[in-house]
Amino acid sequence: MSRRSLGVAIALAGLVALLAAASLMAGKVWAPFAAWTAGADDPRWAIVFQLRIPRTVLGVLVGAALGLSGAALQGYTRNPLADPGVLGVSAMAAFGAVMTLYLGLTAAAPWVMAAAGMAGAMAGVAALLALAGTSGGMATFVLAGVILNTVASAGVALALNLAPNAWAAQEIIDWLMGSLADRSMTDVSIAAGPILAGCAMLLALGRALDALTLGETGARSLGVDLGRTRVLLAVGVGLACGASVAVTGVVSFVGLVVPHLLRPWVGQRPAALLLPSALGGAALVLAADILVRLTPSAAEVKLGVAMAALGGPFFLMMLVSMRRRLA
Repeated sequence: MSRRSLGVAIALAGLVALLAAASLMAGKVWAPFAAWTAGADDPRWAIVFQLRIPRTVLGVLVGAALGLSGAALQGYTRNPLADPGVLGVSAMAAFGAVMTLYLGLTAAAPWVMAAAGMAGAMAGVAALLALAGTSGGMATFVLAGVILNTVASAGVALALNLAPNAWAAQEIIDWLMGSLADRSMTDVSIAAGPILAGCAMLLALGRALDALTLGETGARSLGVDLGRTRVLLAVGVGLACGASVAVTGVVSFVGLVVPHLLRPWVGQRPAALLLPSALGGAALVLAADILVRLTPSAAEVKLGVAMAALGGPFFLMMLVSMRRRLA
């Protein structure tokens, strides 16, 4: 990692620490630092340790997973529009997780949803690479993502249509909108291992992603095993995104927005972007989660809805900018 990238990563790590502290304090009930040490006699102590600590830890893990996955996919495909949400990977993970809700399998063991989400995400990455290939153009990857999103959305819609009762359908709808609210340390324990393992695999791809900027032939001449790289990418994104979607629902556009915001600061080299994107994703999700808690409404705005409202216009601006450059 260059000195420039290391400096950006250190600054982002500090920002994540500040936002994590703010996440423990912020909400409908303000919990200053004094409440953290007040003990069980203070009701704010229970709010911090039972509700906000799991929420904050998951915000860091999920944001890091999505930001890093987006940077890795963009580096591998050499496509600035690559993102787990845009390319259908998150939708496939959601489809796998929704099937466990529809079939009632989550009651048997809480890890079943995470396993199904990871399997769906891995299948999504594999299908994406099979449909578009590694050298496909921007339009090819976007169309492949549209296909995956359509197939996964059709499966989710079918599950909703055939839901045994209104409560089951409402549970699926609430989960699909994506949120960190009311999560527990059980959710953290389920998601942490797969997310950390997936992120470690993606961080190990830095040299291969740098070599792929020269094309597949150039990467092979530098000794990169492209088959191993594909497997690590599929498994890494599958573990990281699948576990994230399984515990929080669908949170889109983090992997698209964060690498583009950081690229002017760290440069165009894919390897230099990986760790900053993980930290930037964690910071973005924490900041968005704090904002949705502070919205003046009776019901809390879902995190997935807030990120879609942010990411949609950003995606549109990127497309318009690219169109002008190609014109």
